[in-house]
Amino acid sequence: MMDDRSSKLILVPILAVLFVMIGYQYICPAGSNSCHFKSEERLRGVSLLQSPDQDGDDFYRDQDLDEDGPPKLPSKFNFTERDLDRHVEFHIKGDDVIVFLHIQKTGGTTFGRHLVRNIRLEQPCDCKPGQKKCTCHRPGKEESWLFSRFSTGWSCGLHADWTELTNCVPVIMDKKDAQRNKRNFYYITMLRDPVSRYLSEWKHVQRGATWKTALHMCDGRSPTQDELPTCYSGDDWSGVPLEDFMNCPSNLANNRQVRMLADLSLVGCYNLSSMNESQRNHILLSSAMSNLKNMAFYGLTEFQRKTQYLFERTFSLRFIAAFTQINSTRAANVDLSEAVRRCIEKLNFLDVQLYEYAKDLFLQRFQFSRQREHQEVRLKRREERRWLREQGRPWPSKRRASGTREGGSQKEADSDLSTTTEDYTSQVARW
Repeated sequence: MMDDRSSKLILVPILAVLFVMIGYQYICPAGSNSCHFKSEERLRGVSLLQSPDQDGDDFYRDQDLDEDGPPKLPSKFNFTERDLDRHVEFHIKGDDVIVFLHIQKTGGTTFGRHLVRNIRLEQPCDCKPGQKKCTCHRPGKEESWLFSRFSTGWSCGLHADWTELTNCVPVIMDKKDAQRNKRNFYYITMLRDPVSRYLSEWKHVQRGATWKTALHMCDGRSPTQDELPTCYSGDDWSGVPLEDFMNCPSNLANNRQVRMLADLSLVGCYNLSSMNESQRNHILLSSAMSNLKNMAFYGLTEFQRKTQYLFERTFSLRFIAAFTQINSTRAANVDLSEAVRRCIEKLNFLDVQLYEYAKDLFLQRFQFSRQREHQEVRLKRREERRWLREQGRPWPSKRRASGTREGGSQKEADSDLSTTTEDYTSQVARW
């Protein structure tokens, strides 16, 4: 039998935990909005404080970044703190709308499904089996907070670009909701490595995709046949060899991401005779970079976990399940020579420059956000220590507060972290 002294030694830490938990419930009762903590989150050990953007499992631990020190990835561009600090006071119950600009073959279908099926909401989107669209209404209102393929359909045309959406979305939303209040539209998109995206589009077209119903509206009209000739005769371009796909000068797959993000009205829309090619390319790239930088959010297909993390930090919305990085794609399985890869990069030289810019800004934003998050966590831990001191309680040991799971060892926690690191760049095949 256990002697009295042993029993007391075991009882003391148990009572300490109980006192702390009782104190926590007293200060932050369930349902209270006055605390920084979430009442539904589990306590880890006896640590009361967690980042407001963290659940019990941290999907975003990246052992390759030292967030507390200087950024390890120096920027090639002169981004300001304003460029890096992305946080939107998104009022889902108010007049705010997220607008998803879906660029072909960038993983937009997967991300679009996350938006309607995977966000933790007071009133989740209603997605009925067999229906392509979900109903995403604001809590208590018959109004949509999301403009996307899976919520409102292709209301502005199939794969509408920046030029189409910015002119069309306000009009469509006014018709749908008959609302007179001024809305805030927050544009978001996904980008992808240009060569991988181009090859993925080729494979898609090879299987019969055409996107014929796309409107390409610009300055109030669609392009003429002379302005935008088709690359094939017949109903589609099924079975097209890569060489033929690359040899069509009017193929919209070329530099698609720049064209989808630029203000085409600046270059006379699809009328190539309005200015010389060099001037046109410069304006298109500059416009695409500017629009991308000023968007509320964009993600990169090659960085799924970071994309999830930045979206959640930007909009203060939480996904239910972690994003999955899929490395095996149709584009990745294409056997490509170095010469053909260089030709594809040349055809997409504007997209290559845009992606270099986008990737740099994306990773700088990730580092900035992680550093900001760590500052917030340190501040909250300081508040917790002060509260415990006032209660006359000791600060829990580092091991207990470090976030090991209840009933699990430190070794198991370290194992979990190692499986959620994501950096995909080391696994992407260079074309």
